[in-house]
Amino acid sequence: MTRLHVFVSLSILSFAPLASAQDADLAKKLSNPIASLISVPFQFNYDSGYGPADGHKAVLNIQPVIPFELNDDWNVISRTIVPVTWQDDIAGDSGTQFGLGDTLQSFFFSPKEPAPGGIIWGAGPAILIPTATEPLLGGEKLGLGPTGVILKQDGPWTYGALANHIWSVAGDGGRSDISSTFLQPFISYTTQDAWTFALNTESTYDWESNQWSVPINFSVSKLVTFDKQPVSFQVGARYWADSPDSGPQGWGVRAGITFLFPK
Repeated sequence: MTRLHVFVSLSILSFAPLASAQDADLAKKLSNPIASLISVPFQFNYDSGYGPADGHKAVLNIQPVIPFELNDDWNVISRTIVPVTWQDDIAGDSGTQFGLGDTLQSFFFSPKEPAPGGIIWGAGPAILIPTATEPLLGGEKLGLGPTGVILKQDGPWTYGALANHIWSVAGDGGRSDISSTFLQPFISYTTQDAWTFALNTESTYDWESNQWSVPINFSVSKLVTFDKQPVSFQVGARYWADSPDSGPQGWGVRAGITFLFPK
């Protein structure tokens, strides 16, 4: 376990008594990717075993989620993922790179009220923006495609799936085209004292190379309130069930902090 994980774990335990019913409700909303709740997660991931040089990669994903009201019946939820990446020898003896990766911007149009049976859903466009600051940090392609999410919240349980598909539509002609499907089935359990235990995969299928990347993630998070500011701390681990020969292998780690801004 890294020093960061120890620090975050101790912080969670230290503030556990501050949980309230409101904290538990906010923690459950965080399990819903399209909840009407402004949140700003900072998610750190570390993986190793890339290619013949056993490369390493650390990524800080900055992931603001901002809902907008369209009318009395519909919301649109903006979800942005901006990766800040450090990596070393991920493509053989390729050296070290640090900077921004490509940004994924998604918009989900979602009914304000759940559908019959308590089903919550949203759908819209996903845009891959070539913001990478170095060639090995991104694909240098503009990508477009559909995205959607469907879930149900039943008592302390949340379960569902998020998916998208991205095709490259413009960019550097010398780089490989992009045709990639992302699948994220998920399930989580939130306790009355605002602990959340979550299991998901963040699987990607590359239709150009016909290869899967399948990390299985388990995480534990705790929501606490500092003065009037709710914050969620997260620690977790993942196992790469499948990946290309040049991809990560074995175990990886995850840690995160999310700032919430309820209305």
